[in-house]
Parts: sequence; C-alpha cells; structure tokens
Amino acid sequence: MPTNDLSEKLAQLPASPGVYLMKDDRGRIIYVGKAAVLKDRVRSYFHSPQGMEVKVQRLTERIADFEVIQTATETEAVILEENLIKRYQPWFNIRLRDDKRYPYLKITNEPYPRLMVVRRRQADGARYFGPYTNAKAMRSTLKLAQKLFPIRTCTLGLPLKKPRRVCLNYHIGRCMGPCASLVDEEDYRQAVDGAAMLFEGRVSGLVKQLRAKMESAAVAERFELAARLRDQLTALARVLERQSVALPDLIDRDALGAAIEEDRACVEVFLIRAGRLSGRETFHLRAPGDPNVANVLSAFLTQYYAQATTIPQEVLLPTEIVGSVGVAAWLSSLRGQRTRLKVPKRGEKHRLIKLANENARFSLKGERIAASFRAETTATLSQLAEALSLSSFPQRIEAFDISNTQGGEATGSMVVFEDGRPRRDDYRRFKVRISGKPDDYAMMGEVLLRRFRRGLAELNDPGISHGKFSRFPDLLLIDGGKGQLNVALSVLADLSIDGIETIGLAKRQEEVFRPHQGEPLRLPPESQALLLLRRIRDEAHRFAVSYHRRLRSDRSLSSRLDEIPGVGPKRQAALIKRFGSLKQLARASVDEISSLSEIPRPLAERIVETLQPSG
Repeated sequence: MPTNDLSEKLAQLPASPGVYLMKDDRGRIIYVGKAAVLKDRVRSYFHSPQGMEVKVQRLTERIADFEVIQTATETEAVILEENLIKRYQPWFNIRLRDDKRYPYLKITNEPYPRLMVVRRRQADGARYFGPYTNAKAMRSTLKLAQKLFPIRTCTLGLPLKKPRRVCLNYHIGRCMGPCASLVDEEDYRQAVDGAAMLFEGRVSGLVKQLRAKMESAAVAERFELAARLRDQLTALARVLERQSVALPDLIDRDALGAAIEEDRACVEVFLIRAGRLSGRETFHLRAPGDPNVANVLSAFLTQYYAQATTIPQEVLLPTEIVGSVGVAAWLSSLRGQRTRLKVPKRGEKHRLIKLANENARFSLKGERIAASFRAETTATLSQLAEALSLSSFPQRIEAFDISNTQGGEATGSMVVFEDGRPRRDDYRRFKVRISGKPDDYAMMGEVLLRRFRRGLAELNDPGISHGKFSRFPDLLLIDGGKGQLNVALSVLADLSIDGIETIGLAKRQEEVFRPHQGEPLRLPPESQALLLLRRIRDEAHRFAVSYHRRLRSDRSLSSRLDEIPGVGPKRQAALIKRFGSLKQLARASVDEISSLSEIPRPLAERIVETLQPSG
C-alpha cells in the first residue's frame, strides 16, 4: 500500500501523456517508463500485486517515491523516455548491451565527401549508415562500395588551391583523384550517391539507375564509361543473386524477431529493402525481471531506432506492444513520412517473422554457451565496473606499459584480457622510436598513438577483414599515475575517439587514477576487482620487460657479430633470416651455419667461437 505522501501524489497525477521515474528508498532511479495517460499508468503500480507480471511485482516492492514529467504528446514521451533511460541506466529497464561499440559508415558533408568508419553519430550534416553489429559484414560492404564507387578515404581538405600528385589509391582504383582535379564535383557526387544507395540496401534501384546510364553512354558513344558501368552492374548482379526475394512489393521493411532466456534477450532485425532481404543485425539486451517478448520489443524499438540511420515504411513485429500508437507516431516523425507497426498473422510476412524469431533463439543460445565460460569472472568484472563507476561492462580490457633502461631499447607492451582472461593472440609489442633522454610520458604517448591510429586505419580499410587493432577496448588500463593517464586521455582526444573508459594504476600504493577525479581511488586490498587490475597490469609489465631484455640481448650479440671479420650487414641479415634471431644463432652448430651459401665453413667456425665461448 502507498504511504500517505505517495497517496497525495497519486491523487494529483495528471491525465496527460508523459514519463514517470520510479525511485527506491535511497532516491536512486530504478525504472523509467512512458504513458499515454500518466494517472492511469502510475496508479497501476500501487494496486494489488495479484495478477501483476513478476518484473512489476519486484519493482513495486522497491518503489519508495516517484516523479512524473508531462509531455504534450505520446511521441514526446517516447523521445524523453529513451533519453532518460540512456542517462540513468535504471536497473529494471531492458537495455541494449554495448551499443556504443556498434560502428557506422559515414559519408562526410564536404564538396568532395570522404568515406569513413565511426562509432558515434553527430549532427554535422554527414550521412550515416548503420549501426552494424557485424563488423566483418560492414567491411565487406565497404570493400564492394570502394570497388564500384571509389570515393576517397583521405583527410585532405578539398578542393585544394593547387592540384597535387595522386596517391596509390588512385592507381589501384580506390579513389577518383579529386585532389588532382581528375574528377568534377557532379561525377563525384553521383559516385557518392551510388555508394549511399548500396549502404542503404537499395541494390535494385541502383541497378536500374546504372543500366539507364550505361545505355545513355553507349548511345553517346562514350564506350569507356559504358564499359565501367557494365562492370558495376555485373558486380551488383552478384549481390542481387545472394539476396533472397522476401516479398513481392517494393516497400522497405524491418522484420523483428525476439527470444528471451532468464535475464538475457536477443532481437534479430531483418532489413528488407525494395522487397529483398538485404541484411540482418543481431542485438543482445539485458532483460531483468522475467519480461515477456512485448516488453523486450517495446524497449528495443525506442533504443534501436533512436540510433538507426534508416527508418523503414513498415516494421513487422511478432506480437503487439503497449504504446504502439505513440511509437509509430515517433518513428513517423523521425522518417518524415508515415511508418506503420504491423503484426502479420499469415503469409510471407508471417514467415519472415518466424524466421527472425528462429535466428534470435539461435543467437541467444550461442550467447548462453559463451556466457557459461564467463561465469567465473562475471562477478569480478561487475564489481570492477561498480567500483570504478564505469558506464559499461568491461568485457575487453587493454593494458599498456613501457620498459626502458636509460632510454635504450625502450619497448611498449599491450596485453588484452577478455571476460577476465588473457587473450594472448591479441598481445602486441612496440619498439619505441623516440630516442635520446628517457621520457616515459612521451614513450607512452607514442605507443598509444600508434595503437589507436592503426586501429582507426584498419576500421576504414575494407581490405582488412580481421585487423589486429580494429577491436577497441571497453577499459584502457595504463601502468602509472595521473601523468600517464593524462597522456592516454590526450591521445584519445587528438584522434577523436570517445566512449573508452580509461584509468591509471600506480604501483606504489596501488592507487587507481580516474579522469577528472582529483583524488585517486584506493580499493580494498582483498578486493577481487583490485586483484584483477594488478594481474593485468603485472602481465603488461612482464610482457614489456621480456621484449626489452630480448632486444638488449640481440643488441649485445649483434655488437659481437660486428667484431667478427667477414660478417658484414648482408651476412648478418642472411643469418637472422635463417635462424630467426641472434639468440637462436648463438645456439646453432658450425654445420648449420655453414649450410648458408653466404657463410663459408671457416667463417662459421669463427662465429661459433665468438658466440659460444668454451668453458
């Protein structure tokens, strides 16, 4: 039963649309909801729990207070609810997991637009496409687009006052050469529009346009242009062959399927453009409180389409949702034309929904299997996220360390932990290029700059399907204090990378330094979160030191090779190529060394005598 204070607030509730925020006894917002009629919806939480959903029962047990925000329309309520959920991350709300990690393709707003991969949309007049949950599929589309419509990826500010020499991308057919004035703005714009249609999945319409242009070019006897358009049509025909025909009409649709298991949910989105299934995206959600499919879809629709770059004419759902009128009106406002929500009961649309549901169940099963392997560390990572007030679950943690002796043979290390376990195939070493007086800050800055600059380059290169650096961390751990942390933050800012949580861990008193926090955080010594951070930091240190020692050893052996008459740079290179390292060379026999055509046996004997002294 509500208290007297709550009873007064309930009696004064308006009969207008709006958003309500439920709070616990500590004033924390634990749930955000929308309503067409606030008075009816909010009062329903304080009725008898009999007949309520399990989630609502658990929620009502913790409600100590509430507040409401009135809106003029249901559409405004939908927008406000989505913004407040993103801001407060309430425990009882169903939320998309790791949505900040999904990339977009971007065509910039410039006289000669460029193509790039980004992780956040901005109000900058550019065209965005996505979000993409499958980075491999995104890069495949990007590769095809650059082959058919070679728009630039460089960062030059065009047009230039004076044309410059073209780069390699022009010679290999990946750019039209606007920097050298080899293409006019109109032809370039047509290439950009073609790429945009491909990213939107409008392949059929693109084929019709290109065929008309090809025929016109042939009539005008522009045979070179006609041949290029013919090649583009051939490549697009292969794409159409792979796209199964979904529906007989040409309406753009999204077909959604959903599956739920315990506190996890999955939504599969089939993208149907001009009657063809042009792609699919898979999204996993955190779903507390035993929700049903309608709850999941209602939460997903607002969170997904607030970030989506394309709103279809129709959204097909497996079941009705509460507040569908308001959601449809909101989608229509985003699109600028009417968007309908439909629940098909038979026919091809119903078959599509069943297929989407089956895919969602399959994806969720795979996620459950993967989650079973993470069970041991989930609690620790959750504790870490809570202790550091992280905005997302730190599934992937990257740690960096620098090792040097008076600046000589300085090295940097990058170690990766996923789900609390080391992922050694993702470890990377860096030979620091800065020379002279040792400067740990400058060395750390160089290593981080190389790592993230390479990662951005790989994301933007369609020729790289599995880049070594293209996956970015959820949490960046720097070995050091406030100075090293500020270096990392500066590098990320210079590269316009946001959304990566960053901390520094100082060795002396195991203090955790966080951005914009004056005082360091001291976790309890027995804390599992601190033990994990120390383990990762120590692994980064070990990895850096081992590489540093190897380089020093190789340098020492190399200097000893320099002292051997007859072993010049070419013979040294042949020896390293054969044995892999100077350390392995020091273990080789005379016969093994002399087997090289460049090394006569007497010289091999001198090498062994020098590197393997007797006694």
